Amino acid sequence: MIVVSNRIQVSKGQEGAFEQRFQGRARLVETMPGFVRLEILRPVKSDYYVVLTYWESAKDFEAWTESPQFREAHSQRPPKEMFAGPNVFEMHEIVQHVERKA
Repeated sequence: MIVVSNRIQVSKGQEGAFEQRFQGRARLVETMPGFVRLEILRPVKSDYYVVLTYWESAKDFEAWTESPQFREAHSQRPPKEMFAGPNVFEMHEIVQHVERKA
């Protein structure tokens, strides 16, 4: 399994609008083969939000980025002033996953 992170630096005062965009998203990624889950992390002490998507494989993620659904999901670009800097994308393979025992 892989995790793709997108670190997004949101401009001061734009946090509410940024979060609202995710609330109203088209929900197309959920229909893709290999998609596991999506997490949107709000910063506690910084101005970087982190969007995490979990995939069965890198090939599944790449298929998403080349799909018509991806193009549709990203077709309405937010205003540039919403962002204070460029996004930082990373892909990681999960080596270990631990949860608290019930």
